[in-house]
Amino acid sequence: MSNERRVIVHPDKETLAGSVAARFITKVVDLIAEFDEATVVLTGGTMGIAVLEAINASPARDSVDWSRVNVWWGDERFLPEGDPDRNETQAREALLDHVPLDPARVHPFARSDAGLDLDAAAAAYADELAAHAARDARQPHFDITFLGMGPDGHIASLFPERSGIREREATVIAVRNSPKPPPERLSLTLPVINSSARVWLVVAGQDKAAALGLTLAGASMNEVPAAGVEGRRRTLFFVDGDAAAEVPENLIDPGQFWTGADES
Repeated sequence: MSNERRVIVHPDKETLAGSVAARFITKVVDLIAEFDEATVVLTGGTMGIAVLEAINASPARDSVDWSRVNVWWGDERFLPEGDPDRNETQAREALLDHVPLDPARVHPFARSDAGLDLDAAAAAYADELAAHAARDARQPHFDITFLGMGPDGHIASLFPERSGIREREATVIAVRNSPKPPPERLSLTLPVINSSARVWLVVAGQDKAAALGLTLAGASMNEVPAAGVEGRRRTLFFVDGDAAAEVPENLIDPGQFWTGADES
C-alpha cells in the first residue's frame, strides 16, 4: 500500500473534528475485529482535543470495545498531576474518563510531581515503550498516531532548528526551554512517530497555512518538523479550509466521503 501523503479538506473546524472522529471509530472497530486490540497515540492542542470530544459525542462511540484500546501520548507538558494544561488531563476530560478503558492499557507520561526529574521521566517512558514493544522494535506497534501542528510547523514537542527533531537514537526526549510554554516537556522522537502504521495530522486555522504548505512542498524537517512525518502505511492531513490555503492542489483528495475500504 502506498504511504503517499494525502490532504482531506473540510469546510470548518467542527466538521473537521466530527469527520476525523467518525473515521477513527470505524477504523478502531475494524482493527479490534481483526487483531483483538488497537493502539493509538494521542496529541493535545485545540484540534486534538476537539477530535476526542467529537468521539465522545458520537452516537457510535460505544461501538468500540474500549477495553481493547491501548492509549499512549506523543508528547506531554511536564506539569503536576491534574494540571489543566497537561495533554493527559485534557484527554481524560474530553474522552478517556467517559469510556470503559482498561487502566493498564493507558500510558501517560510521568507528572512533574511524581518524584522524577525531567531526564528520569523521559527514561521511564522509554522503558515503558520498550516493555510493550513489538518484536524487533523499541516501541509498541502503533495503529494510529494523532498529531497537531503549530504555526511554526512543530509536531509533538519537536521544534524547528532544535536537536530533538534530529534525534535518531532515543525513543523519548526531554525538552527544555521550549519556545512554546511550558518550557519543560517530554516527547516521542520522529522515528517512533514514523513507526506508526497511520499518522493522522489534524490541522486547522489560517495561521497554519504557510507551515502546512511548506510541509507538503518538501521543506527541510529541520526548518519545518512536520515535513519529516511519514507513517508506514498512511500519512493523512485532515485540515480545514483556512489551513489548506497553500496546499498544492494535486495533493488534495477530491473525494468528500470515506469508507474503510481505502484502508484495508
